[in-house]
Amino acid sequence: MTRRILRTAGLAFFALGMLFAQTAPKVAATGNAENGKKLFTAYACYQCHGYLGQGSNAGARLAPKPLPLAAMIAYVRKPSGQMPPVTAKVVSDAELADIHAYLETVPAPPDVKTIKLLNQ
Repeated sequence: MTRRILRTAGLAFFALGMLFAQTAPKVAATGNAENGKKLFTAYACYQCHGYLGQGSNAGARLAPKPLPLAAMIAYVRKPSGQMPPVTAKVVSDAELADIHAYLETVPAPPDVKTIKLLNQ
């Protein structure tokens, strides 16, 4: 049951991202990952999304493989969940591009089969 809910929520989030990607403002898909890491902490994104964007019970997983930049910006500006909207006066599109660049650098977790302790 829980997997079905998570899968449905994931598909809904993906569909929402694709919708936002089509209607969001066009922004250059480059950013400074080092600055993005600092901004992710400075703007307290980590409090809900975890230091590596891994998500928690308070915020969605953002990394690895974040939404496309335009979709992320659109969602941050007009979120549909419990996240409060963040205007460009608070966090600019360029800063969000940096945060996105940081999230793109987060590596995927190791495959469970490669973790010895879990396979004993």
